[in-house]
Amino acid sequence: MTSLFPFLRLTYGLKLSLVATVPLILAVAAISTLVTVQSRTLAEREIKSLETQLLAAKKEELRNYVTQARNGFYFIYGNAAPNDEVAKRRVRQILSAMIYGDDGFFFVYDYDGTNLVSPRQTNRINQNWSGKTNREGVAVVDDLIMIARQGDGYLTHLWPKPSTGEEGRMITYVTSFPSWRWAVGTGVFIDDVLSSIATARAEVEARVKRTFGYISVITLTALVMVFGSGMVINFRERRLADAKLKKLTQRVFDAQEEERGRVARELHDGISQILVGVRFSLDSARRRLAQGAPDADSSLEQGIENLGTAITEVRRISRDLRPSVLDDLGLGPALKTLVEDFEERTGIKTEFETVVFRNRLHSNAKTALYRIAQEALTNIERHASATRTAVDMRGHKNGATLKISDNGCGINATTRKRGAGIGLRNMEERVEQLDGQLTIRSSHGPNGGTVILATVPLTHLLSTEIKVQPKFEGDT
Repeated sequence: MTSLFPFLRLTYGLKLSLVATVPLILAVAAISTLVTVQSRTLAEREIKSLETQLLAAKKEELRNYVTQARNGFYFIYGNAAPNDEVAKRRVRQILSAMIYGDDGFFFVYDYDGTNLVSPRQTNRINQNWSGKTNREGVAVVDDLIMIARQGDGYLTHLWPKPSTGEEGRMITYVTSFPSWRWAVGTGVFIDDVLSSIATARAEVEARVKRTFGYISVITLTALVMVFGSGMVINFRERRLADAKLKKLTQRVFDAQEEERGRVARELHDGISQILVGVRFSLDSARRRLAQGAPDADSSLEQGIENLGTAITEVRRISRDLRPSVLDDLGLGPALKTLVEDFEERTGIKTEFETVVFRNRLHSNAKTALYRIAQEALTNIERHASATRTAVDMRGHKNGATLKISDNGCGINATTRKRGAGIGLRNMEERVEQLDGQLTIRSSHGPNGGTVILATVPLTHLLSTEIKVQPKFEGDT
């Protein structure tokens, strides 16, 4: 896919930034959603409470209007008979005169649905409105009469405004004059309440949008900071990585040059001199044979002996470069051979101990531990001035450990801190490649010396279930 879309290739730093920003974006989105839902829920609860309070105030106001009107003519109604038309006319006149505001009035319907009083909508008087519905399908007059026959109550409905003729939402309070079979009431339009509720909802939406905007700005700032810091860290890490790579490359070149120099010295000081001796012996034998000297065979014997020494030296150099015993027999025998050759060459008393591993080492681990032992013994030979050395190789529950100790003069702390010795750096890098740990303890004085511990984790040990060719005892 990256070959088809090259622009989708991401660097390591951008991947880290992406990993950091995706959870941030998801968290901010979740927080924004939660804040929005909670804000709207709380605001809706407050709006409902406000609406309830405003409507309750309107209802109380209507109840007071009807109570005051009823008190005004109650002495007439209370003393009149059910069929007293004079009293009914007087009460209708009183109610017709009781108007307030632009649209406020009292109305009267009999239980059959006929309008008796409607001072602001006189076209409705003496008409029967039973069964008539508004545009919402509500039979308002029938509902008002039903409420009145039950005593009193409120009804919210649509009703045409007397001042404009347009329908508006209103609350009506109605009560009953049971002896006359009248439903008497009044209502108020609640446009102001609805307007207040709409304004409150608009303020809530604006507040939610503002909050969301603040969260978005904070999120964008955080994302810019994450990406910016990621780019800075990526740039810095890349520079450090380039510097480390250059340093490592230089170390590799130094190690190669040092190894080439060592091999060159070995060839020049050892094999080259021996082969020169072989040539002189052969030339001497040729001359003596030409002269018919009886001791010509002694020169040939000397040349053969020198040639055998050269062969032995070539094998030693080859073993130092890559010991065949490491591949053929394993790490244990290879370390034993290395220790024996070291003791024979230097005269330093060297002890070697190992145990059979339950799990076998990976080939890379074998090579690394062998090279670490080889490097450590070379350092002991060149710098430690030691008289005793010990090499111990064993496995444990956490992996395998190679221990090399001596009773020499120790390693200078300043030298170790500056990293002057390429041998120590090589050992550290080999252990790091195995995800292991290298520990160097050194002290000065008559009881001083150096201890090198190289630990390899279990990840570089082969499972016992893997079938391997049998090795000699001590193989690891």
